[in-house]
Amino acid sequence: MFILCHQNKELISYHAINRTDIQDTDMEAIMDTIVDSLFCFFVTLGAVPIIRCPRGNAAEVVAVKLDKKLRENLRDARNSLFTADNTAGQFSFQRPLFVLVDRNLDMATPLHHTWTYQALVHDVLDFHLNRVALEEGPGPDPSPSGARPKRKNRKTYDLTAADRFWQKHKGSPFPEVAEAVQEELDTYRAQEDEVKRLKCIMGLEGEDDGAISMLSDNTAKLTSAMSSLPELLEKKRLIDLHTNVATAVLDHIKSRKLDVYFEYEEKLMSKSTLDKSLLDIISDPDAGTPEDKMRLFLIFFITALQPPTESDLEQYSKALTDAGCDLSPLNYVKQWKAFTKMATPANYGNSGVKPLGLFSRVMNSGSQFVMEGVKNLVLKQHNLPVTRILDNLMEMKSHPVTVKPLLSVCSSIPRNKNPFQEAIVFVVGGGNYVEYQNLVDYSKSKQGKKVVYGCSELFNASQFIKQVPTLAKIYTMGKKFRKM
Repeated sequence: MFILCHQNKELISYHAINRTDIQDTDMEAIMDTIVDSLFCFFVTLGAVPIIRCPRGNAAEVVAVKLDKKLRENLRDARNSLFTADNTAGQFSFQRPLFVLVDRNLDMATPLHHTWTYQALVHDVLDFHLNRVALEEGPGPDPSPSGARPKRKNRKTYDLTAADRFWQKHKGSPFPEVAEAVQEELDTYRAQEDEVKRLKCIMGLEGEDDGAISMLSDNTAKLTSAMSSLPELLEKKRLIDLHTNVATAVLDHIKSRKLDVYFEYEEKLMSKSTLDKSLLDIISDPDAGTPEDKMRLFLIFFITALQPPTESDLEQYSKALTDAGCDLSPLNYVKQWKAFTKMATPANYGNSGVKPLGLFSRVMNSGSQFVMEGVKNLVLKQHNLPVTRILDNLMEMKSHPVTVKPLLSVCSSIPRNKNPFQEAIVFVVGGGNYVEYQNLVDYSKSKQGKKVVYGCSELFNASQFIKQVPTLAKIYTMGKKFRKM
């Protein structure tokens, strides 16, 4: 996974690309910034890609410009950055597929409440550049009367490739993560108790043969246990880290009923039968924040085959307003929906979840996580729109979305006519961990396939929805791209 321009991401953000007052020169500058970054990426990778993209949007502009830049560099054989001497990338012998898509291809996924660990951490906590920040309470001791209240402690934790628990479980459903943390904790406690027991035995006194025999038997065990102490301490640090992070996520799930939102949105996106009225959830004062309610309604509006009638829309709008929602994102999505009628709508496949009832107690009575009342949802494997496009292109299937073939260059490297084994997917306008995890799951299901996910910026639903209200007619944007 990679992102562009983290320090100045607002310059190439979804808002920057889609704002109505953008000038052609500003759009050119944004596209050139993205193209320059992608060119550097492929030089570093040491690969000349085979580019594919849908027509008529920002992704096509980037594709055409990148195509031109790569051609110009390859034309000058003496100074080319892709000669055999300069390339040391892993894709040197086979050209990878490069799929460029526009964020407007799929607007529901960035708004979707999620159920996997990494995506949940990014959605509900302060998480960026693999570091999560948590605010911890001031403690049980109250401040003296009249004294300034104690400040909350802010702790940061790094979730890196060296964290084996994170690497194993970041794509797992949250209930599995909670169970895994508890299992790790139980294992650690058992190992700790064993060390304490051996230390106690080593202090035995007396001359009887049984004590001496036990002493000699346990010396080797204690030596082995002590040598593993650094590893045990590191395991304890990671357990504490994930206990704190998972507890913070669980607090959000329970207080905002995120399990309910996730299950309902999955049903909306897969066109499954709904067991509850949308108005009931919007009107429930205990179900989520105003932003959660707006995200849910926007997904309903985006995925609906037929838009709601004016009277229904008025009823929904009143319920949203009464719940404290800002309706300005809805105005933009209305325009987006009208524009996408001219294109093929996004296909979310047979998504959905399998509920296994409510948790009474997730593990045993000594669990760190009180999961009572939270739904135990099992994820059903499905491909999101971007993953579906990638699958069709990698497997050389026919695809309803018009895809532009580009860059049949460099005759010395034969064009691959077999299904692709390596691919890079890049989203112009921003990406998210939900999409990333879906691609990870896809690549795991396809033996031998390697997929890299990139985006112009990485945002969660809250950051994305805040970019939308100040935007207006997307159709104007469409005309701009046809001019360029």
